[in-house]
Amino acid sequence: MNNTTLQVKGMSCQHCVNSIEGALKEIGASGKVDLKNNTVDVTYDNQLTIERIKEAIEEQGYDVL
Repeated sequence: MNNTTLQVKGMSCQHCVNSIEGALKEIGASGKVDLKNNTVDVTYDNQLTIERIKEAIEEQGYDVL
């Protein structure tokens, strides 16, 4: 399993947490949102790419920096 931390802009509430963590789960990754630090810790296997993970988050309306 791979782990990475992404900086994400635009998160502010529990709805944001649910949207991002749900989107990651749909593609086979697991995520833990940290609203205070504007980060998402992602765990994923080799079948996923960072680009696909970023795309899943951006599709929810957030900016991955």
